[in-house]
Amino acid sequence: MRAVLVVNPKATTTSERSRDVLVRALRSEVDLSVRYTRRRGHATDLAREAAQEGVDLVVTLGGDGTVNEVVNGLMAAEPPTFRTGQTSAERLPALATVPGGSTNVFARALGLPREWPDGTSMILEGLRLGRSRTIGLGRADDRYFTFCAGFGLDAAVIRRVEQARKKGRVSTPALYFRSTASQYFVGSDRRHPSITLERPGEAPATELATAIIQNTAPWTYLGDREINPNPEASFDLGLDVLALRRLRVASTARTAVQFFSKQPDPHGKQVLRLHDVAEFTLVSDRPLPFQLDGDYLGEREKVRFTSVPAALRVIC
Repeated sequence: MRAVLVVNPKATTTSERSRDVLVRALRSEVDLSVRYTRRRGHATDLAREAAQEGVDLVVTLGGDGTVNEVVNGLMAAEPPTFRTGQTSAERLPALATVPGGSTNVFARALGLPREWPDGTSMILEGLRLGRSRTIGLGRADDRYFTFCAGFGLDAAVIRRVEQARKKGRVSTPALYFRSTASQYFVGSDRRHPSITLERPGEAPATELATAIIQNTAPWTYLGDREINPNPEASFDLGLDVLALRRLRVASTARTAVQFFSKQPDPHGKQVLRLHDVAEFTLVSDRPLPFQLDGDYLGEREKVRFTSVPAALRVIC
């Protein structure tokens, strides 16, 4: 089996020595080539090139941003061979994800352990046993995502966190909490909700303040604790949406508490939830922050979301 390991050398939970250990472990099972990212977006190019070379497996070592880039590279690739009867997922290399970031939502949603040594052991076992599954992806306009997207408040919080990290701050739950509080109370126009959700054959939902889109559950983690706005979201179904009509203090706090419940079921007058949706569009009358898989991607006024079933094979 030919494989390529795409390494983000800035991965927060690994060192050069641990990367060497990982490489030796993988080479005990596969014919491995190692490629390092040099800039944002480089993992997309490396994954696309690997697929076009006809490799069987692409392994990532990095956080959710690295995974997102690799997935987009794989989905954009044109492999050298395509046999009759193959599904779109079968024509592409399989994906294995070694957790190397601070949160690793995608890897943990697949059932992998939080720490990279344990995750590596499980991936090696999966390779030996031929254990894989096919998952669906989400797509926002022309970019794929694996577990979540956001339009509004949560994307603005991620923007604040990324700005803090560029100044040398460490990504911690406390940093996210402070960034959320600052954005909510100071940085948001909470009195003028601007989003409309449009679906084919359905009346539009208007005057929404913010929207969270999930391709699986959980949405994210706070340490070991799952946060679940859309607890029924699944890799095997369409997209789930939670939108808030207003960002009033009492109702927003109540909804946030529901996210942390052991059996979350966010509801209330200000909550709109949609389950297993194939496609929809979010439109805003002013530019709003936008994120995919925890990476801030700028401001948008319109984003079209679609579910892409059975898109990718993953080692789990």
